[in-house]
Amino acid sequence: MKTIIYAHPWEGSYNHAILERVTDVLTRNNLTYQVIDLYADKFDPVYHASELKEFSQGTTPYSLIKDYQKMIQDSDGLIFIFPIWWYSTPGILKGFLDKVFLKNFAYTETKSGIMTGQLTNIKSVKVITTGQAPKWYIRLLKGDGIRQTFIKGTLKAVGMKHIKWIHEGMVVTSSRDKKQTFLQRLDRLF
Repeated sequence: MKTIIYAHPWEGSYNHAILERVTDVLTRNNLTYQVIDLYADKFDPVYHASELKEFSQGTTPYSLIKDYQKMIQDSDGLIFIFPIWWYSTPGILKGFLDKVFLKNFAYTETKSGIMTGQLTNIKSVKVITTGQAPKWYIRLLKGDGIRQTFIKGTLKAVGMKHIKWIHEGMVVTSSRDKKQTFLQRLDRLF
């Protein structure tokens, strides 16, 4: 089972076209999948005092977060689809990581504070991003937040392996043909 984590608020966006293409490819290849659409679910990325009371125990008072955790536990692969805003993930996705990847679910800690990843059931991860900046610019001149913080600092830290980052830059100014070529390239990912 694949789980798609989608983080874009507008159905008319290029990210939505990517989501539709990915679900179409998975369907054509007879692969089962489920979608976590953070905006459609009205996911609240903000930590509230009631949640922080439970944070150190690795629990949550919210059933939606427990549902997300179950979906991830039942998966062998994750597919993230999101735009890069300010050279990082959208806030709603950062909040998802903060609130869903809890201690004793996504990781355990040693007495010295070192994390041991628990999400080893995830055998492959695709990170599909869009933005105006090209990938080389994000990596070399803007701190490489996707590869360093999101992939290495988070996904790998919780036990995920075989992570591939696919990025389409220049989305505001690129031609319709270039966008279509990128969508066709997604067919080969699965």
